[in-house]
This record gives sequence, structure tokens and C-alpha cells, in this order.
Amino acid sequence: MTGTAVSRRETRRGRRGAQDWVATSPQISSQIPERQIPVYDLISNDGVELIHEASMRLLEEQGIEFRDPVALDTWRQAGAEVDLATSNVKIDRNLLLELIARAPSDYVHNARNPERSVRIGGRSMGFAPIYGSPYVRDLEGQRRYARLEDFENFVRLAYMAPSLNISGGTVCEPTDVPVAKRHLDMLYGHIRLSDKPFMGGVTHASRAEDCLEMCRILFGADFVQDNTVMTSLTNCNSPLVWDETMLSVIRVYAASKQACIISPFIMQGANTPITTAGAFSQLNAEALAGVAYAQLVRAGAPVIYGATLSTVSMKSGAPMYGTSETQVLTFLTGQMARRYKLPMRTGGMRHGAKALDVQAGFESLQTMLPAILAGGNFFLNSAGWMESGLSASFAKFMLDVEQLSILQRLTQGISLTPADFAADAIAEVGPGGHFLGCQHTIDRYQTAFFVPRTSDVNTYEQWHEEGAKDSAVLATELAARSLAEYAPPPLDEAKDEALRDFMRRRKSELPDGIE
Repeated sequence: MTGTAVSRRETRRGRRGAQDWVATSPQISSQIPERQIPVYDLISNDGVELIHEASMRLLEEQGIEFRDPVALDTWRQAGAEVDLATSNVKIDRNLLLELIARAPSDYVHNARNPERSVRIGGRSMGFAPIYGSPYVRDLEGQRRYARLEDFENFVRLAYMAPSLNISGGTVCEPTDVPVAKRHLDMLYGHIRLSDKPFMGGVTHASRAEDCLEMCRILFGADFVQDNTVMTSLTNCNSPLVWDETMLSVIRVYAASKQACIISPFIMQGANTPITTAGAFSQLNAEALAGVAYAQLVRAGAPVIYGATLSTVSMKSGAPMYGTSETQVLTFLTGQMARRYKLPMRTGGMRHGAKALDVQAGFESLQTMLPAILAGGNFFLNSAGWMESGLSASFAKFMLDVEQLSILQRLTQGISLTPADFAADAIAEVGPGGHFLGCQHTIDRYQTAFFVPRTSDVNTYEQWHEEGAKDSAVLATELAARSLAEYAPPPLDEAKDEALRDFMRRRKSELPDGIE
């Protein structure tokens, strides 16, 4: 399905289609309810302090490299021990903890539609789709390089998905657009096709500045200076390196009160020690050093603590997801985030499968469920992930957003009102009866259970007569149908034209090369 074909259907009929999705997803809306169930603490408070102590010793005695002259000068002025020849920075724990204490424990990620704004931190949860895939698995099941048309279609689906309340960032890499210019098209796609919160570009400081300028056009310069309208992903180069690109992007965003996810990319056993305690003490040191630097740029700049977590196959060197070790790392991330009073970034529906098979299903659930129970606040890669993130799949996207709806209902726990105990219904039905026709059931059956449209719950005979479609086929059909029914949220025409003018000017100034 082409982008042109989709745009022709951006009509009132499409608006009803988006509403139908909500209607068939009972009690799930894009305003994700706050978590009502307890979080799970895997280790004792003494264990938490052992990890903290190991990380403090690492930063004080070995240090971490900040490969950026501006950052090194900032750390030197702050009182850290800086070696300019090696870019090594040793940070006293008192200085580090003083800086971390400046970071807010939660913040509001503002959307252009205020009703869509999301609080990040505490019991609140933000779910964003896959991030950064160079390939897509399209509606015909083919694996190919991603294009801008694919990116825009994923944004459309994220806008329509009740279980995603954040539009995302680089959902897939539009390889048909020059690298130096694609951040403009991607951010404009999020702005035009959705009214949910979005993420900013992070591949160069100038691109982050462009994203800020587009947000100033959209929200107003004064609003952007004092309010968070982007949450953007910055990765540490493990082990123990923060590079110039990421640090310069942190400077741009933190100075303007835009949130940064401070996120080491962990492949346990490859870029960390093979033991879980060693891996996490390193991860913790890297993340805290990044959080502290953001506070040196601007005290009170919103940050999210967390990591991308995987283990490494000792046979192939490939990342592995959903292992018991990554689950332990996820629970530790939650406990340490709470120890430092920071919002927690965590994983999504991640797996290493090359097809929509059993591996894709169980690894995704074994990654996402611990993230829910660990107390996650910002869930990246929540929908569409395939083959260790190399591909973004439309069918997997639809499967994931429906599974998210189930997990989000889990976070609401159980209602224990007198009506929920249904004493009158039990008395009405009596021994040996059934509850299908009683008034208590009739009043509640439409919202009592969530039934995914990508699951078949009919008899074998009916399933066979209707084409014997598996979940991948149902999900692909649902993606195509949803795109056909999509209608965009309204966007102020004057702001839209100003955004287009800015993009035209910037594109004329930027190179068309691949770098």
C-alpha cells in the first residue's frame, strides 16, 4: 500500500476507523492508566547498596571517558579529576550524587494535543514503538530497506493504537532520504500524522537544534524553553565511553529542558563482564555519569535512567533477548532507578527471531512482562521489533500493540467494589445455572474481557472455513485495514506552512550525501 493511496483515504471514514479500534479494545485508551499493581524488588536493600558501592568505586578509582573537549572542561570546572590526554574523568561520589539529586523524579512530556500529554515517572507509563530499524517487513512479507512511506505508515498505526501513548522517534530509517535531511522528514511526520508526544533526532547536535526549532514553531518558543516536548535517546558506548556526538546532543536538549534517555547499550559478556553483578555495576556507573553530566548542563533537566539490555551468545556473538539474565538486569534497573529517584527506561517486545514464530512470541513476552513488573516508566521498542531490531514489521506491530493492551489491563489489578463481588448475580443464577444471560453479565460483557483481533477464538471448523489464517496473516490484514481507515488529527495551517518553510530552507542548506 503506497503513501498516496493511504492519504486519499484520510477522510471522515478513517476517523471512524480509529474510533472503532478503541471501541473494540475495552477500557484501553491512549491515556494509559497509571500502574496500580506493586513493583517487584528482586534483591534486598543491602544488595542494592552493594551495586551502588561497586559503581561508585568504578567512577572514583577507574573513571569513565568523556571524549569531548567541552564536556571535559565542564567536568574540570565542576571539580572532577580530568585527564585531558586520555579523556578520563574520575568523579567523586559526593559530587556525583549531588548532581543526580538535581534531576526530577518525573516530568510531563507535552503533546501538541494537551489531552495526549504523558507523565513520565512514578506510577505513570509511556509506551513507544520500535526505534532505528534499517529494514522493514512490509505488508507483503518482504524484507527490504525502509522508506519514508514505511516510516509514515508506522506513525499512522502508532497514532491509532490505544496501547501506545508516545508516537516514537526513528521508528525505522527512511533510507530513501539523505542522512543529513531525514531527521526533518521524520519529525514532521510525527507532527503531521499524530498528535501524541514524540522523540527528537540524536545523530548530530545540529539535527537536534533543527528538531528544537521545529518544536518552537509548533509549540511556541517560550513554551519549549520551559516545558518538555521531546524525549530523546542518547546511548553510552559501553564499556565506559561517552562520545562527542551523544554529549553534544545532551547539551542541546538539556539546555532547553528537553528530556534525554541516558541509556547504555548492554550486551552482557561482550561489552560488559559476563557476570550479572559486574555487568550491572558497569551499566549503573555509565548511566549515572550521563545523568550527572546532563545536570551540569542545566540543573533540573529531565532525564530517564535505563539501558538497552541483552546477553550475548557465546557461540555466535549475537545478542539474545528474554533470557533469565536480561530479566534480572531489568529488575535491577527498576530497583536502582528507584534508589536514585529517577524515571526508568526499559525494554519492549524485543526478540532475536527472524520470523513471526514461537521464538518471537516468547522472547517478546519474556522481555516485556519483567519490564512491566520492574516498574518501567518509558518503554521503548514496544511494538514492531524483529530480528534484534534490524527490521520493523507491520504484522509484529499489530500483534504487539494488542498484547500491550492485555499487559496494561494487568497493571490495573483487581476491582473489589460491592458490585464486583456480584452477590445478587450469584443468588439469581443459583446452583447449576449459568451466568451468560443474567443482568450482571449483560451490563458488563462488552468491557469485561479484552479479545485481541489478531487471535482466533473460534472452533477449528469455523477457523478452517474462514481460511485457516494464523496470527501473522490476521495481523497483516489488520495493519492494511487500519491504514486504509486512518485519518490525521487536525494541524493548524499556519504552523504547518511555517514548518514546511523551515524544512525547505534547511534542506537547501544540507548535503545530499549518505553521511
